[in-house]
Amino acid sequence: MSNSVNISVETTCENQIREIAYDGTELYQPPPTLSESLAKCAARIDFSKTSLDDLKKEEKSAAAAADDDNKDANQFQESLWPWDAVRNKLKDAYTEICVLTDVISIAKDKRYLVLDPLLEEPDDTKPIVQVYSRKKAISQAAQVLLGGAERIRNAHSEQRSRNVSDFHIELLRLRQNWRLKKVSNAIIGDLSYRTAGSKFGMSGTFEVTKAEDALDDENSGNNTGGSANSSSSSSNNGMQLKASSALRVIVPSELQGVAYIKVITQKDQEDLCTAQVNLMGHGQNITAQVGVWQKTLEFAQNVLFCKELFAQLAREAIQLQAPIPHVVIGNQIRATLLPNIQLIISLCHSTSFDSSQPAPINDHDHVLEHSLHQLLREVHYKNSHHPFPHPASAPLGPSKKRMLAGPTAADRDALLDMTKTQTILEQIIAQAQHIFMRKRTQYVLDTLARDVKDPQIVSHWNAMNSPTMSCVKINIVTHGYDAIGRTSLVIHVKERSLKCICRDGRVMRLSYEPQELRDLILCQINSHQISCLVSLARCMAWTVLSNSNHLGIGKVEPLGNASSCLLASPNSDRMIAVQIRCDPQIDVKVYIARSPRQDFFPSPLVPEKFWENLGGNFKEVRFDKIEGKSFLNKMEFLMASLTSNTA
Repeated sequence: MSNSVNISVETTCENQIREIAYDGTELYQPPPTLSESLAKCAARIDFSKTSLDDLKKEEKSAAAAADDDNKDANQFQESLWPWDAVRNKLKDAYTEICVLTDVISIAKDKRYLVLDPLLEEPDDTKPIVQVYSRKKAISQAAQVLLGGAERIRNAHSEQRSRNVSDFHIELLRLRQNWRLKKVSNAIIGDLSYRTAGSKFGMSGTFEVTKAEDALDDENSGNNTGGSANSSSSSSNNGMQLKASSALRVIVPSELQGVAYIKVITQKDQEDLCTAQVNLMGHGQNITAQVGVWQKTLEFAQNVLFCKELFAQLAREAIQLQAPIPHVVIGNQIRATLLPNIQLIISLCHSTSFDSSQPAPINDHDHVLEHSLHQLLREVHYKNSHHPFPHPASAPLGPSKKRMLAGPTAADRDALLDMTKTQTILEQIIAQAQHIFMRKRTQYVLDTLARDVKDPQIVSHWNAMNSPTMSCVKINIVTHGYDAIGRTSLVIHVKERSLKCICRDGRVMRLSYEPQELRDLILCQINSHQISCLVSLARCMAWTVLSNSNHLGIGKVEPLGNASSCLLASPNSDRMIAVQIRCDPQIDVKVYIARSPRQDFFPSPLVPEKFWENLGGNFKEVRFDKIEGKSFLNKMEFLMASLTSNTA
């Protein structure tokens, strides 16, 4: 044995993972010390089965073996050394390898063994016989090829006459769009979302057969088709597709027909907005290219998708603890959004629907439909796509934010926020509440813009919104006086509340009641009229004596209050007092006073030079008779006429 192989035996370098920190750091268990290893090996020895006599016999046998084999001088007792069995197996393997090496070296050396084949005596063959035999073999091969080509040509001509596509081409297109596998002699496909982390128990398998074979079987009276769950059941359990296609697709009976999820927001038995969730119509552009079986599979997968989504919503509705409990009855889920407003989610499934006709879709909210359609898709995506970094050997679960909580120094509140997640039903309820609040806000703003002619209310809705928050900017302007002043405010429409940000920085939070928003807009209109009047008076050289948005005179109104403004002419001989009340309808009153007073009579007790410019009593002006299209236009004419009379 000239060639030797060195074999090293060592323990694995990998240690067990003791702990995984929040930042993804893996803490390994340190390797055992020599004393711990010795104790572990000693624990494997059964001292109860070892006697003193046995030990002596083992020592004698070990001494005898040491004399025979000088290489192994230090021989350990077999019962006291746990690696003895491993040593013996390695020794046997080493011996066999050495023997195999010797055999190979002897086989390669021609001095010991000759492997050249023996030459046989050649047969005497005539050349003409070889020519005839080769010609006959070539003719037989040509006949086989010609026969196969003729059968292929006949099959193609028959398919063209029947307007049926090629089976293998159709099967290739089917495999490009759907998952297929071969079970025994049948081709089975899968429609379910199990690869995306689906927890729905219903099977979504379907069977694919050749249309020609199926038609022959039907003519002979044998039903070879069946449902996808049982491969050898009656063909009545599946929906068969008979058309100008080489494939026949059989889907389970529970996936036949059409299904969709209908979401309705009701207020006192009156539908506010509706939405339908389905997958129909998304693959109609490729139906003509891949075959008529595409519609059958699309409708079946749509039924499976709707049933899985409704099952998930029903499970969450039972588990959630809402102030007003959710109700699940049959194929319907009822949840309360706001007082007297309910969200109804229904699963509609009809097996008598004709798959060749498109499903009727009524007018509904397309934004809500898109949001509901993506909720289950998002759950499937998160189950199958875990963000990096994540542990290499630990189970997947923590999110990316929790893994980076250590390096980012997240506190306890931040960690608690990371653990809070919304279910699909909670997201649906939040989006439905936001849609209702947005529609209510739009109705209030449109109603005020229609009823209030002066000033004008212009609303600008932001096109980029989130599913649970919208933003609208409101500008209150007077036609023809845009440069003098305008009042702007921004309203954030949330799920159950409104956040109003005024131009001066004030922030007001309103509830879901529409009257609060209406009162706020009326108060802003009142403030706009007073501020624009002050700016107009300064432009016309009138003096602003005082102005107030909260005037404490007159009767107490249940909603809002009065605003006032007191103006003086450039010569201070005319004064105008304006009072605007924020009632359900804006009420404007204008008063005028003159100086000097006409009823002032000087006397020795009251010298004239001190009191001759004292203003007189205010007299109300018939403001509706003044010319002008708006409040500021009428006030401009009034101030101009009083200034000209003074001149």
